[in-house]
Amino acid sequence: MKSLSDIFEHTLQDIYYAENAITKALPKVAKAARSPQLKKADEEHLLETKEQIKKLEQVFKSIGKKASGEKCDAIEGLIKEADGLMEEAEGTALDAGLLAACQAVEHYEIARYGSLREWAKDLGHDEAHKLLSEILDQEKATNNKLTNLAVTEINTSSAGTKAA
Repeated sequence: MKSLSDIFEHTLQDIYYAENAITKALPKVAKAARSPQLKKADEEHLLETKEQIKKLEQVFKSIGKKASGEKCDAIEGLIKEADGLMEEAEGTALDAGLLAACQAVEHYEIARYGSLREWAKDLGHDEAHKLLSEILDQEKATNNKLTNLAVTEINTSSAGTKAA
């Protein structure tokens, strides 16, 4: 990669792969979650992720490229961590760990979409910039929902206490 355009396209392929991998992992995470609210959050995020994939396909089209993914080692590692939690953790620690794993994915996505959005702007890809901004806003909102769920329910019940 020698240009901003090259890194933009590479990172777009990376996040496209990541979002598709997330759609395969989220049903397992939702099934493993004990908290009804965490299950619901994971199920909602799955639907949102499927819509984001469609938006990414529009981004590819807007820059004259065919939508394709390139293996994303980062998301593979984050999913592997979640798989390990599902095998090792139990009880309320499982939900706390799964929520943290979901937030790690969100933080990765926020970082990627933030860069992609700015690169699209710098490259003059107005439609891509708009779509990537929409996705970034959704990722930030999902992270905020997860944080709220952590501090109001999951972490407090994991500690064996309820928030006052």
